[in-house]
Amino acid sequence: MAWDFSTNPESQTQLDRMDDVVREEISPLATPDLDREPIALAGTAEQTERRRPRRRRRPAAGVLVVLLCAWALPACGSGAPDQATQEPAVPSQATAAAAPAPQPRGRLAPRATTNHFDGARAFALLRAQVEDYGWRPAGSAPLRRLALRLRALLPRGRFENVPGHPGLRNIVGSVPGRMPAIVVAAHYDVEAVPAGFVGANDGAAGTAAVVTLARAFDRARRPPDARALRFVLFDGEEEPAGCEPFAECGLRGSKAYAKRHAGETRALVLLDYIAERRGLSFPREGGSDAELWGKLRSAARAVGVGRLFPNRTSGAILDDHTPFRQRGVPAIDVIDFDYPQRDTLADNMSAVAQRSIDAVGEAVHRLVTRLRAGR
Repeated sequence: MAWDFSTNPESQTQLDRMDDVVREEISPLATPDLDREPIALAGTAEQTERRRPRRRRRPAAGVLVVLLCAWALPACGSGAPDQATQEPAVPSQATAAAAPAPQPRGRLAPRATTNHFDGARAFALLRAQVEDYGWRPAGSAPLRRLALRLRALLPRGRFENVPGHPGLRNIVGSVPGRMPAIVVAAHYDVEAVPAGFVGANDGAAGTAAVVTLARAFDRARRPPDARALRFVLFDGEEEPAGCEPFAECGLRGSKAYAKRHAGETRALVLLDYIAERRGLSFPREGGSDAELWGKLRSAARAVGVGRLFPNRTSGAILDDHTPFRQRGVPAIDVIDFDYPQRDTLADNMSAVAQRSIDAVGEAVHRLVTRLRAGR
């Protein structure tokens, strides 16, 4: 059946949405960056059952037609919706990583006007954590294997044990400079409950951004008298299954790092929930340092993504920046906590986007560049 979009009053909206699908879903698959070193993280046989089937790099033409048709119109052929598809199925734990997440309404993240952060590489590392390592709560064998790879990716990467919690270890990368250091951090463990949780946005996104920023600054020319940089991946942010309250059971890695290094930390920038596909927005988290947050908003405007950081404040959140704030270190939490898939099995690859992590990465890169120069 042919459709005349010129007579449809919603034609432009439909075409815009189709264009978003092509750019966000199909173009990244059809244009792999073959010049970059492989980022895939090797898995093991015992992980196979948790892996999500890999996407094909280039969908067949028939798949493309069906995708665009389903997105733009209620149904192709009959013009009426299929009653059998009105209610979404509840994903089982065994298939959760592959099940499409319900998409929140909202705009795509703006495209940054700078190119200092490698969004494609960051998104590849995000995907590798989810698909090759699956469910990886603190202390688990998959997380320990992932930690080895992350340590190798971070410049001058090393482990720091978390005292009082055998088997937990933070991962620390560094770029030389004068002390005290600027710290960029995220947590790399995921929720212990529900079983099968893969944390594409809650865990993998922040980790991928921290590693990508670390590698970018390690390659860049260091300005005279620049501050040292630390890139830290915290273990044990999530509480163990059945342990309450979160303030006592969680934040294990950040508490240990703050206790040991607060005196040599000039400021901390925490990245958490930064890759939501649509509707991404970062009001200042109520516990974040107002002056440092203002500098982030200025940096975001400078790289063309200022609308992601509205001039308003949300409630305070207990997160890995909290132990630093309690010790007097200026710290901010870059977190979009208004995330429908939060703490559910739907926090998978269908809920995140390269465009989002790239926008945040460019803003944070500009902020850290200014901070290390003393501005």
